[in-house]
Amino acid sequence: MIEMPAKVFSFYRDGFARMTVGKTLWKIIFIKLFVMFAVLKFFFFPNYLNTNFETDKQRGDYVLEQLTGIAANTN
Repeated sequence: MIEMPAKVFSFYRDGFARMTVGKTLWKIIFIKLFVMFAVLKFFFFPNYLNTNFETDKQRGDYVLEQLTGIAANTN
């Protein structure tokens, strides 16, 4: 029972070590993830709270109002 995780680990380790095209595909996947999360964040997700409110209290009050207002409207 204990050797089962070791067998699974060695199976995947050997499989990834022998990949040729797969390594290129993984690089493409990581580049796409980087572009989606790091680069596009700056263009499509501006920091609304920092630009529209000056203090943490104002930001917190706005978030609380938005969360409780949405919950109250759904009931």
